[in-house]
Amino acid sequence: MLQRFILIITTIIVWHLCISGTVAKDKKVENLDKFPPNPLEVTLPDPLLPNLPDKRELTSGELQKLKTDLDGLNQEAQVMLQGEDKKKAFEIWNRELRLRRYLGILAEVEALSRVGEIAWNENEREEVQYISQRLQVIQSEMGKQKSTDLQLWQSLGNAYQKIRLPKLGISVYEQILILVKQQQDSSGEIETLKNIGELHLSWFDYPQAANTYEKLLNLAINQGDRTNELAYLQQLAYIYAQGKQPQAAIDILNKLAQIYTSQQNLMPIPALKLAIAANYESLAQENPNLKQQAFDNYQQAYTTAWQSEQYAKAAEALEKLIAFYRSQKQIDAALQTSQILMETQTLANNSYGLMSAYDQIGEIYLERREYSQALTAFEKGLAIAQQLKYQEAYFTKRIEKLKTEVKM
Repeated sequence: MLQRFILIITTIIVWHLCISGTVAKDKKVENLDKFPPNPLEVTLPDPLLPNLPDKRELTSGELQKLKTDLDGLNQEAQVMLQGEDKKKAFEIWNRELRLRRYLGILAEVEALSRVGEIAWNENEREEVQYISQRLQVIQSEMGKQKSTDLQLWQSLGNAYQKIRLPKLGISVYEQILILVKQQQDSSGEIETLKNIGELHLSWFDYPQAANTYEKLLNLAINQGDRTNELAYLQQLAYIYAQGKQPQAAIDILNKLAQIYTSQQNLMPIPALKLAIAANYESLAQENPNLKQQAFDNYQQAYTTAWQSEQYAKAAEALEKLIAFYRSQKQIDAALQTSQILMETQTLANNSYGLMSAYDQIGEIYLERREYSQALTAFEKGLAIAQQLKYQEAYFTKRIEKLKTEVKM
């Protein structure tokens, strides 16, 4: 009986072990399916490769044949993609990319960049990840070897840009910047800084973007490059505006205005003055004393716009001045400026603007309790609204309400 009992227990233990082993094996298979290896790192024999005893290098003839074969694989993958067999297309491309490394690192990086861009455009996130991992391995090896191959670094940076990895791209371009500075290559330095600036902007990192374009601006000033100086100032004005840095934006916009004024080019001045005034208005929320600076710049914007016959810009400045007068309870000044606005909108041939001006004048007369004049303004606004078939109901209601209130 004892022996039989031992046999039963032993059988049960063996059965449990078998079951556990099967479950563990199944879990391993499941994990492999869940986290497949990077296909670019899989080392498999390939019929396109000749026999390589003792891991010898390929001859020039073998390399040329391999390059031709790989170009054929690329074309085959393109055909598959056009035929909407995306899975098969990227299987072929992965095979091509595995074999491209036999042609050298530069050839491999260029191929990774090409396929990476396609993967990104096709929303193949997993494929982009595989390519990113391989690029980072290459970058790590280049760093360890302290590579000074500028073409290779540039190709790597371009590859990161193609798969939208700005932070990794910046790290590469910073290495390039060191190399071009060592070579005293000023044009290379400028081009590299531009790439860095664009990458910071793509990441919405406005402080770092500003820092980069300030460097570019200083280089342009030192080289007497007025064209690029203006371009970098305009870019900085945009960056500081996006980064909500009104004082920095004002400084840049004033520099632009000074340059255009010295060139006797009035055309850009109204837009610059409007932007300067808007930034002063933003600062005036914390420091009310700066409201006068905003007002002065709106006046300068109007004057310059009128002189250069930019009536749309002149009207924009007048609207801001009217709002300023009304906020300061200077109703007479607001009304006088509104009359000028009407003339300006007429010259600008802006019916919508003229309609809006009549609406504004009506509001100002209401503030002065001059109801008949307000009614006349709203009726003129309605006449234009009827021509435009726009906001007719709005003016009709204003007129009806005003007539009712006057009767009371």
